[in-house]
Amino acid sequence: MELKAKKSLGQNFLQDETILKNIANSITTNQEDLIIEIGPGMGALTKYLKAKNSYLICYEIDNRMHEFLTKYEDNKTKIIYQDFLKSNISEDIKNLNYENIYIIANIPYYITTPIIKHVLNLPKLQSMTLLVQKEVAKRFSAKPNSKDYSSITVYLNYYFNINYLFDVKNTCFNPIPKVDSAVINFTTKTKNYHLKDENLFFKLVEDSFKMKRKTLKNNLHNYDWSKIMEVLTKYNLPPNIRAEELSLEIFIALSNNLK
Repeated sequence: MELKAKKSLGQNFLQDETILKNIANSITTNQEDLIIEIGPGMGALTKYLKAKNSYLICYEIDNRMHEFLTKYEDNKTKIIYQDFLKSNISEDIKNLNYENIYIIANIPYYITTPIIKHVLNLPKLQSMTLLVQKEVAKRFSAKPNSKDYSSITVYLNYYFNINYLFDVKNTCFNPIPKVDSAVINFTTKTKNYHLKDENLFFKLVEDSFKMKRKTLKNNLHNYDWSKIMEVLTKYNLPPNIRAEELSLEIFIALSNNLK
């Protein structure tokens, strides 16, 4: 049966078997681990994840996929027909005796950040592999002093080590999207930053990038500039520096000094 992709759900079905295998192989799991697949669609990637013989939970928002996915269900695999962002993951996995969690998703750009935020505090989250628009992948994995480096980069680096894995041409999808995609991996960090105030840190990062072309001083005019200068001087940085030149470590130092 040929299914028409729903534009309202941002559906583009990945059909390249080599790419699908490479995405599945981006994680190494054992039989006691749990894989969460977001947006399995007709099961193109699900069949490769299933072969790992780990616990597998798939969240699918489109009820039309029932006939394609039902064959994968058994005592280790569960399909949940629900909007992932409205799911109570802890409740859904509470009866599973798993070791680590791995998330894999092919998701539309507009829900990428909400999905990341939805899983951030999952205990035992080991890694996430996301297939996203190429420009988004570049922004997420950017390094300081590059044009793609932004507040979301710093935010994600606070939680994860981020690796840009490989490109995926738009012709690998049906229907063919206008832009190319990329696969990116997030591995959970063991945070030992000694951050004094997380809320202050995130607000500082957001404010620092508010006007991208302006200097840090212009963006942070509501903050105690003398405290900021103490940190910049310590790192031998000039007062006219811009936010995209600062590493995660320096943002943490700025936040702690302001506190």
